[in-house]
Amino acid sequence: MAPSTSKRTLYRLTGVAPTVDAMFDVLDPARLEAVGAELHLPEERLGVPALLVTGSFEQPVASWCDEINRTTGCEVSRPVNRSAGLLMLAVDGEVYAIGYDQGFRLVPDRAKDRRFGLSFVIRRVDPAQIRDLVSHTPGGGRTDITLVPGGAPVWSLGVQEHAQIVRRLGGRLDGMQLTIGQDSRTKVSSVEGGTGLRMRLGVDAEDLVADIRAIAHVLREQVPSPELEFVEHIVPIADGDIITRLEERLDHLLGAEPDGRIAVAVPSDHWDEYAAAQTFATRVNRSEATFTDDFSLEYVLNRARVHRPGRRLAALRDGTVTLYAHTRAGRDDVIWTSNVLRWIEAEVALGARRFFLLDGQWYEIGEAYLEAIRSQVGRLITRTPSVDLPAWVLGDTERRYNESVPDVRPGYVCFDRDNVRTALHRGNGVEICDLLSPENVLVMVKRAKGSDALSHLFGQAVVAVQTLLHSPEAMDGFARKVAAARPGRALPDGFRPSKVVFAIMLKSGTGLTADTLFPFSQVTLVQTAKILEAWGVEVEVVGIRATMAPPSRTGIRHLAA
Repeated sequence: MAPSTSKRTLYRLTGVAPTVDAMFDVLDPARLEAVGAELHLPEERLGVPALLVTGSFEQPVASWCDEINRTTGCEVSRPVNRSAGLLMLAVDGEVYAIGYDQGFRLVPDRAKDRRFGLSFVIRRVDPAQIRDLVSHTPGGGRTDITLVPGGAPVWSLGVQEHAQIVRRLGGRLDGMQLTIGQDSRTKVSSVEGGTGLRMRLGVDAEDLVADIRAIAHVLREQVPSPELEFVEHIVPIADGDIITRLEERLDHLLGAEPDGRIAVAVPSDHWDEYAAAQTFATRVNRSEATFTDDFSLEYVLNRARVHRPGRRLAALRDGTVTLYAHTRAGRDDVIWTSNVLRWIEAEVALGARRFFLLDGQWYEIGEAYLEAIRSQVGRLITRTPSVDLPAWVLGDTERRYNESVPDVRPGYVCFDRDNVRTALHRGNGVEICDLLSPENVLVMVKRAKGSDALSHLFGQAVVAVQTLLHSPEAMDGFARKVAAARPGRALPDGFRPSKVVFAIMLKSGTGLTADTLFPFSQVTLVQTAKILEAWGVEVEVVGIRATMAPPSRTGIRHLAA
């Protein structure tokens, strides 16, 4: 039986009217000629306005034949014929495109909605099952690519949420009414989103249109997952006045000697083409193209400096970079062509505000900082604690509280000031935790009157976890303490900390929220969580409720978020 779905990349196009004529007009005539394009109108079958373009990229002799002839002396002549199909269709007023084989090359870059795929993924992917993530750190042209085929929580990937721009995200998709789930409601599919959205889509006409409608519904009606909403904290600037001022500054910067504020950045949706290219031809201001093994920033900056002020940026926007699959750089070897500006990353300041040009769009990093911090703190402070701690009697010391917990919560063990000593920590040793839960969660307890006490608490957690992870001597010592304090329930073989809970009571028993946590403590908490999560340790923050009267043995008092 033929499969009902096929893995394809779906693009959403902007600035294209939902008509067949508009779809045709947006295509590049030169590319259509290159594939010997044939046009089809499958509107009746699909039930929506649609245009199908088919053709092929042909070479009489493959580019490698000349090389193999010189290497071996054998006369070899093999043609290349790569098919290309492009389906464009308008669904509910939006135009979409799907490439088949080499047909993706026909999708015009200028019309792509560059955040389409990413916007969908952060709304529907499972944050605990992220399989790939590509992020860019402005200020040096650095792109980080993380692959976890088995899936991992997003918090464990070490993304600097307020300082990195996520370009692509992939993971596990479930819980949607899609064609992929028709055979089994429990069937799970993977999805990857950047500029395009790569996932299994229905093959039959009615299924494909239904899947596209389901995707559009998600983008229109749903909000990002709380764990992934940080992706939208850094979005392109839309203020025309600011963009004009930034472009004026960049034009001036292009006329100065290089100082590191301009770097190379590969266009986010063309890494595969970049990796496949053997020759780059760069042309600025109608000059003869310069051929290099990689994109040449030096050539671009040298060409820009010869222009008069006010024309330098325009020269790069009008200039082109062409990628070739072979060093001979023939017409049949062209992989992709774009304007020069898409290959430039630049840092520009307007007063104290810092902006970055990336992939032809401007971003402000600093503006997202406070929003990202607040969002992350809100994620860490949970309303459904995984630990069950009693209320704190106002007037009790921290030590008295910790020592009282095992009396009313069987299975908890107090290790307050019961430190582990090692060859490295000979003096007072290392305090691993204040409490160990029945599930072997490390609980750090603090009554805080100010941010200094919490800074100490967060620092204690980092030292404790780092010590357990990297010192067998410390792990062995802690395991012996647990075995002695909890007979019959020793730590499992190969134990490593998987979760840390910060249990905090603010002064006078104020409820713990992102609003009541001290501002400086919010920053240090986020930094601490990033470190621990990068080590594979989950972080949770809970507030301890205060009480004026001692808790009775029968009155159970729980944590309040």
